[in-house]
Amino acid sequence: MKKLNGVIRAQQFSTKTVEEIFSITEWMENSPPADLLKGKVMVTLFYEPSTRTRLSFESAMNRLGGRVIGTENAKDFSSKAKGESLEDMVRVASDYGHIIVLRYHKKGGAKRAQNFSRIPIINAGDGVGQHPTQALLDLYTIKKRFGKIKGLKIAMVGDLANGRTVRSLCYFLAKHFPGNKIFFVSPKKTRMKNDIKRYLDRYGVKWTETDNLAQVLPEVDVIYQTRVQKERFKDKQSVYKQVERESRELIINKESLILMKESAIIMHPLPRITEISYDVDDDKRAVYFEQARNGIFVRMALLKMILVGY
Repeated sequence: MKKLNGVIRAQQFSTKTVEEIFSITEWMENSPPADLLKGKVMVTLFYEPSTRTRLSFESAMNRLGGRVIGTENAKDFSSKAKGESLEDMVRVASDYGHIIVLRYHKKGGAKRAQNFSRIPIINAGDGVGQHPTQALLDLYTIKKRFGKIKGLKIAMVGDLANGRTVRSLCYFLAKHFPGNKIFFVSPKKTRMKNDIKRYLDRYGVKWTETDNLAQVLPEVDVIYQTRVQKERFKDKQSVYKQVERESRELIINKESLILMKESAIIMHPLPRITEISYDVDDDKRAVYFEQARNGIFVRMALLKMILVGY
């Protein structure tokens, strides 16, 4: 029986492993084994505020019979506030459980932690770096709706420069599902970074860039909306105000629905601020709450694959 060593970045997976993750996720969604992780302890270390990611990991662990210990916003309310390093915290936390779920406020935090941990690490978001488990649940949501992830036109909308979810999603799409086309729709100041564009080029993925959402909506199958990452603009308030102003042109509302395909879907990693109007929620194409629910099952699958094997 194989085991995953942890989840650090999107690029670590083979296509076969991604397929196995989806297969086990489907099992977890339909008939999860309640005592599979009995006796196992998950340690959650969140150096940035989180609601959905933290709670979905905790729900996943509890549903499989495991236990959870940890801290939320460890940057301010743990020994980090006293100056303790991530490396020391991870060394100690390794003795407290069987797996660590880490959200860190700087890019590369999960990789740093892996080097000092005696137990597996799951990256639950590292600054503007990656969020691989979110990307897996995003892909699972797309697969459930369309049956396959091929021949689709996918629009990624909003603050793409600072959005770790869209970065991880691009890595997965490029390496495992190259037969799609990506539309980057954003203000000029928050365009997708060049390293992702180069990665897409490397795998032959077609992509285009625009700031005109209305022009893209009639063409695409998936609209992946994101919020402006306000917390990433602490020292750039003038840039933030410009981005926030230009982002108003990218809001999805009732008028947007008229332009969209009937078969299209609207996704969002949440939290949603103003970038999707509340009157869109009841439309059958709005799947962002289903998307969040799928996160529980994906994370149950990953916990099984790491702690028990597959």
